[in-house]
Amino acid sequence: MVKIAPSLLACDFAILKEEVTSVRESGADLLHFDVMDGQFVPNISVGLPILESLRKVTDMTIDTHLMIENPEQMIDLFCEAGSDMVSVHYEATNHIHRAIQQIKSHDKLAGVVINPGTPVESLSQILQDVDFVLIMTVNPGFGGQGFIDSTLDKITWLDHFRKNNNLSFEIEVDGGINDQTGKLCVDQGADILVAGSYYFNHDDYNEPVRKLKGE
Repeated sequence: MVKIAPSLLACDFAILKEEVTSVRESGADLLHFDVMDGQFVPNISVGLPILESLRKVTDMTIDTHLMIENPEQMIDLFCEAGSDMVSVHYEATNHIHRAIQQIKSHDKLAGVVINPGTPVESLSQILQDVDFVLIMTVNPGFGGQGFIDSTLDKITWLDHFRKNNNLSFEIEVDGGINDQTGKLCVDQGADILVAGSYYFNHDDYNEPVRKLKGE
C-alpha cells in the first residue's frame, strides 16, 4: 500500500500543532519536513527549532528533506532534533556516500534525492546503501508547481533496478502530486507520495488520503 506524506511546507504554521493532529487523524503515514537554505534552492523555509517543537507534539514518522548546500554540516543536528528519515540531494555534496553513512550512524533511514534535470543513472553506485530515493517531480524550492511528466521514467528505471538487483529501497516522489499524478507514479513503482498544496487545500484531510491511496 502506498504511503502518504503531507508536506508541512503547505500547512498553516500558525496552528502547527492542530495541523499535525489533523494529519495523523486523516490516515497519512509520514510528515514531510522541507528544509531550504536559500542557497541550494531560491527559498528559505523551516529549520531546527520547528523540528524540535514538532517532535514534542507527535510520534508520527518525520521525513526530513534537506535542500541545503553541504548537508554534512547539518545532518547530525537534524538527526538529533527528531528526524526519523533524512534525505540529501545528490547535487548538493561531492561526498554522497559519506553523507548517507553519516545519517545511518544515527540509526535513521537515509535517502538520496535527485532534481528533475539529474540523470537517474547517476545514483547507480549509491542505491545499495540507501533506504529510500526521493525523485523530485518539480524543481525544488517552491510549492504549487506543476508535475514534470518526464520524471516518470526515473521511477520506472529505479523500480527495475531494485528488482534486478534484489534491493529494497523505497521510491518517494515529491512535487505536483494529486490524485491523478499520484496514480501515475504508483503505477510506475512509487511507494511514498509527498503532497503539499493538494493535501492541505482540502477542507477534509481524509479526502486527499483516500484519493491518493486509490480508495
